Amino acid sequence: MGDHFKVDIDQLDRFVKSLQQATKDLDEARKALSHVRSEEVGTARLDEACDTFQERWKYGSEQLSELIGSISEGVKSNKLSYQEFEENLEKTLKQMADSATSGDRGKN
Repeated sequence: MGDHFKVDIDQLDRFVKSLQQATKDLDEARKALSHVRSEEVGTARLDEACDTFQERWKYGSEQLSELIGSISEGVKSNKLSYQEFEENLEKTLKQMADSATSGDRGKN
């Protein structure tokens, strides 16, 4: 069964960093666009469309940032759980091996 389920702790770290970078990139893109004012673009209709897009982009990017933050926290939590499990399993197996080894010595 253990052959079918594997967790790469380092990969989880990389995933969290990717999520954090995505949030940062979204925020930077939104800020970069916020400096462009609709009156600089062209026609009244185009200006209005740009303003509407700016508002939607801001709302959407904030929502995405929140979701990405939640996912990131969940992945971090899972990573810590897997690390703790691996450490406890290693400790238990070492104790079992030590116990088995010390039990063999008493029988000789």
